[in-house]
Amino acid sequence: MLRAAVTAGTDMGKKAKAVMESGGLVSDDIVVGIIRDNIKSPACAKGFILDGFPRTLKQAEKLDELLAEKGEKIHTVVDLQCDDEKLVERITGRRIHKASGRSYHIKFAPPKVEGKDDITGEPLMQRNDDNEATLRPRLKAFHEQTKPVLAHYKTQGIVTNVNAMQDMKQVYADICKAYGPQV
Repeated sequence: MLRAAVTAGTDMGKKAKAVMESGGLVSDDIVVGIIRDNIKSPACAKGFILDGFPRTLKQAEKLDELLAEKGEKIHTVVDLQCDDEKLVERITGRRIHKASGRSYHIKFAPPKVEGKDDITGEPLMQRNDDNEATLRPRLKAFHEQTKPVLAHYKTQGIVTNVNAMQDMKQVYADICKAYGPQV
């Protein structure tokens, strides 16, 4: 949503772009403003799923306030539980074809020819931040920031834990079960 708002040139997107270009972190108020703008869209009329947000307790509280203004609330929080070592393996093994966005994994979904896109034969790339040295501190920060968010929503009884180390089809089924018939 953040990148889309910047690209679209929305008011909040312009504010976010200015902060990002100066090397700063986009404030919670700007991020929540972008969400506020997005949930007004027809695509969100029947509901929406936020992936990776809120990441901090302050963001969760701001999101709750935003939704309360509209007589709404968060109904379901899915906590995808996965061992850090497995996350490192999954993320550091990712490879993408930049032009198309096709995604591969060196172990779990390798291309037919190592390092080459199956369709075009063009080279695959690894994102600069898909390495262990970058990932470990991000995981540490994620755990520290996310525990209070989960605790906040657990008091509301809306958190469902999903074992993300299972087969992908089972993870999907468990997520659908968590959201119930509205999915």
